[in-house]
Amino acid sequence: MIEKDKGRLKVLERIEENEKNGWFSKTVEDDPPTIPLTPDKVDYLNKKLFNKIATFFVNKTAKRFINNLVKTGKMRIKGIYGLENYEAIHNSGAILTCNHFNPFDNFAIHYALFKYMYNRSGKVLYKVIREGNFTNFPGLYGFFFRHCNTLPLSSNFSTMKKFMDAVKTLLARGEKILIYPEQEMWWNYRKPRPTEKGAYRFAASSNVPLLPILITMQDTDEIGEDGFAIQEYSVHFLKPIMPDPNKNAKQNMDYLRLKNYEEWKEKYEEVYGIPLTYSCGPVSFD
Repeated sequence: MIEKDKGRLKVLERIEENEKNGWFSKTVEDDPPTIPLTPDKVDYLNKKLFNKIATFFVNKTAKRFINNLVKTGKMRIKGIYGLENYEAIHNSGAILTCNHFNPFDNFAIHYALFKYMYNRSGKVLYKVIREGNFTNFPGLYGFFFRHCNTLPLSSNFSTMKKFMDAVKTLLARGEKILIYPEQEMWWNYRKPRPTEKGAYRFAASSNVPLLPILITMQDTDEIGEDGFAIQEYSVHFLKPIMPDPNKNAKQNMDYLRLKNYEEWKEKYEEVYGIPLTYSCGPVSFD
């Protein structure tokens, strides 16, 4: 018997409390204070030669790393479903949304999309990340965070203006941007949560498709070093959602947000065979 990690147990208690109170975007991890990101510290569009070269080598290394995670069983992928939905928007700029429950969830999406990206097509997957993930990590780990097509948010107004301009440029040239609209990672939490509005604002203002992704999981028979069952993932690419030409940007933002949640809810109930409910009671999107 392996004793369950006390830190993980504490996180699960916070998740339970947050759900009871309807605090779906509240953090549950013990993250250190964030170092603010200033405009001079980020090159969103990789205009500098050093950043282009660094990103090229980091992406090659990351691809080998992710493939090795699957090969060695450190990340378990049961299945990848609905790739025809990704193929339907492959030639367009798009916002991809996914539930956020583990640092590995974005690796699972990368693994699913390697046949379309990180090859001679020149296409990669951009990721919106927390400010602290970009600024707080020193050494090699931080170098990788800063050079793998990440788009860090910032508490600095000027940096956020630069961020918004970069998102518009990337979507206009046909890139895919992965966003976790639930905002915070809730470890091994299986339910899709009501989300924040940012992802849908970007899709609506740039008039690009939204592609919801839901990763479901199941316990394996193996226990990890943390004392919990190792999870096996299924990656579901759901139906793309287009902004409605008869709605304005604000209306489309609300429309996309609701449709994204509805698709997540439908897939959750289909896979797990139970209704999606929360201890806080029904949720509202008003």
